[in-house]
Amino acid sequence: MTKKEALYNYCLRMADDALIVGHRLSEWCSNGPILEEDLALTNLSLDMIGRAQAILTYAAELKGGNITADDLAYRRSEREYYNHLLAEQDNGDFAYTIARQLFISVFELYFYDALQQSRDTTLAAIGAKTLKEVKYHVRHASDWAIRLGDGTEESHKRMQQAVNDLWMYTGELFEMDNTEDLLLHEGLAVDLAPVKSSWQKHIKEVLSEATINTPENGYMQTGGLKGIHTEQLGHVLSEMQYLQRAYPDAKW
Repeated sequence: MTKKEALYNYCLRMADDALIVGHRLSEWCSNGPILEEDLALTNLSLDMIGRAQAILTYAAELKGGNITADDLAYRRSEREYYNHLLAEQDNGDFAYTIARQLFISVFELYFYDALQQSRDTTLAAIGAKTLKEVKYHVRHASDWAIRLGDGTEESHKRMQQAVNDLWMYTGELFEMDNTEDLLLHEGLAVDLAPVKSSWQKHIKEVLSEATINTPENGYMQTGGLKGIHTEQLGHVLSEMQYLQRAYPDAKW
């Protein structure tokens, strides 16, 4: 694997997480529990999709040819997506969405903070811009996690269940393979070991304030980085890619 190929793959991983989570959050549009939250989740979705577009545009440049960001978003198959399994999980109830967003946003907080130090100027710029948005995402998810966890008996039960059910997907966030190893050696990628330590400490603090028990580290489900996904991703792509695949030569 060349450095350029590794960088392309690295970009797809970042972009796919943002794109899939962005689509999941967009499903809350007109379905939020209250009007203000309906707008907040939609805005988070736009942040994620905007980030995905920026990274996929760079990935298309690295790939070369006539490939565009739209091609990468809408014309890849399920096995060609490399998002973490956590990103594709169904919205479930509101507590599930908040737990998923909390886990992902806190990870992104430390990941993109570190990415600012990349020797790749484009990635460093993406890291700096994304960090500003992610700080709000973390605050939003944390506030709701605490509000639900330390709320009524019912909201506490649902928040605890969501954390318990999604916990097995969190270990994959910190997996590294040959792609990261190559880029890390070149000063381009993020070392996930310190990110994991910061994430664990931050999550434990939020869950403690929310009176939610932090699950024990047990079985972790992985596969996303190799293009192996849960059935949830197929449902996302069938909806997200429908128009482009139905009219592949259309000009908008």
